[in-house]
Amino acid sequence: MTAQEARLCGLLLREHFGEVVEKIGTHLLRSGAQNLRTIVNESGTPIDLVKKSLCVLMKHGACRFSIGRKGPGSPVEYQASCERILGILRYPRYIYTAKTLYSDTGELIIEELLQRGHMTMSSIVKMVADRLTHNMEEGRSIEYNEVVSTFSKLVETHFLQRCPPVSEVVPPVSTAPTVPGAPAAPVSTGPPTPESFSDCYLVPSVSLAGRGKRRRSGEDVVLDQGTTKKAKTDLQTHGDEGIYWQVNFERFHLHFRDQTIISAVASKLDQAWESLGTSRFDSDYETSSEIVRTMLRMSEVTTTPSASCTQALSANEVFRSLPANYSISRPILDQYLTLLVDDPMEFVGKTGDSGGGMYVVNLHKALTNLARATLESVVQEKFGSRSARIFRLLLRKRHLEQKQVEDFAMIPAKEAKDMLYTLMSENLVLLQELPKTPDHAPSRTFYLYTVNQLATARMLLQHCYKAVANLIDRRLFQTKESKRLLEKSQRIEAIMASLQASGAEPEQLTEVEEMISAPEKQQLESLRHHINKLDSAENQVDETIFLLKSYVASTARITR
Repeated sequence: MTAQEARLCGLLLREHFGEVVEKIGTHLLRSGAQNLRTIVNESGTPIDLVKKSLCVLMKHGACRFSIGRKGPGSPVEYQASCERILGILRYPRYIYTAKTLYSDTGELIIEELLQRGHMTMSSIVKMVADRLTHNMEEGRSIEYNEVVSTFSKLVETHFLQRCPPVSEVVPPVSTAPTVPGAPAAPVSTGPPTPESFSDCYLVPSVSLAGRGKRRRSGEDVVLDQGTTKKAKTDLQTHGDEGIYWQVNFERFHLHFRDQTIISAVASKLDQAWESLGTSRFDSDYETSSEIVRTMLRMSEVTTTPSASCTQALSANEVFRSLPANYSISRPILDQYLTLLVDDPMEFVGKTGDSGGGMYVVNLHKALTNLARATLESVVQEKFGSRSARIFRLLLRKRHLEQKQVEDFAMIPAKEAKDMLYTLMSENLVLLQELPKTPDHAPSRTFYLYTVNQLATARMLLQHCYKAVANLIDRRLFQTKESKRLLEKSQRIEAIMASLQASGAEPEQLTEVEEMISAPEKQQLESLRHHINKLDSAENQVDETIFLLKSYVASTARITR
């Protein structure tokens, strides 16, 4: 874990859980796995606060516990997950994806689970139904069965999964006698994955009947099954006690990866043909991206998350699985597939000729080319088009001497030299020495310029972490500077809502609105505009982070 990652994790923990949880979380990130007593002593935090902070982190999957390093009988150790904490940055994207795929009901299900970490199915259904009913017109409500149906669809598509049983996370101490001289059996101290349980995606039969209730002011809100303040109706059993559900982030990431590839195909091929005023084969402008989307959808179940390419699909299968509104003939489909295979980005590859041709989506090559395009774009924005030309040339040719760079890039020698040294100072270009003799004499040594794409992607990833941390810092600073004005605006909005609910006269509403002066309204609008721009920038940088991390992880799996 780097310093930029630790700083960003601390900011995310402070923003979502408070300063105490941030202190314990960052301490575990820097110190590694520790038991409770060590955490209390080294962090200087009271043991009650440490316990509560660990509970919050574990409930949201940001911390895991396991048997101590000394084996059974040793104190349980806690370890924070940097990857999981950084995932908080992607919460808005998870919620938006659920809304896109499963409408408002799916959005609220994912939102509730992200806010509370894990919940039982019955609690989620009741809470989401109540929220949907509260936003409906007076006299209307939603049935529990509708929410249960959406919940089941999320589980079927693996966007939700059961939490692993807690009794299985820390195995009991073995009391079986050991054979003298026999080696001790290895103890598994790591927590199991949810997929290791056969019932991971099994929806329990829940006895829920009724409709959502409209929440009234002053009514206590039931937070979850573990709260002490519960309504009397929540004391009845529903058949899913002890079965908790969580968001399957890996499944969302696979969906994001597929959507990134589909968007790249659409912008690379479909938009290019659209700009010509006609499609390549007199068909729909989005046909090539729809073909890739169909191939990815067909291979969702058969392709493992770590695979470098999807399972091979025949052209006949792809043709039969295309949406009905894409009425293209089979010869046109073959031409599209041939065009996708011949494209330099190598999104689609051909592996055989049976069944009209066997095709795969090259996941690793697609991520590699997209990461390369991102690096080229960064160099162009920061150093100009000529430096980007040199950078792109080194990526293609791998190793070049300075004279070759000048000739291939068609840039004067002095300018090429300055640009190469500028890129070297930023660690974007490397200089490799190839001596002819052991003495490394400059006159008998080749000096070759090269680009290490993987190392450059990792460096850019750290820059992205720093950028997001700076954006969060700036947003928190602006919010703190205008804290009083924001609190005043919230109080007035609450008064307006209560007056409207009680049927107040328009004169009263106008009088309350005038409590905020015109300059204050202008300041509020400016503040909201700036905060929206910062939020949008965070989401855009997170998309770059996701692409680069996917490329780095895919490369690590390939070279392993």
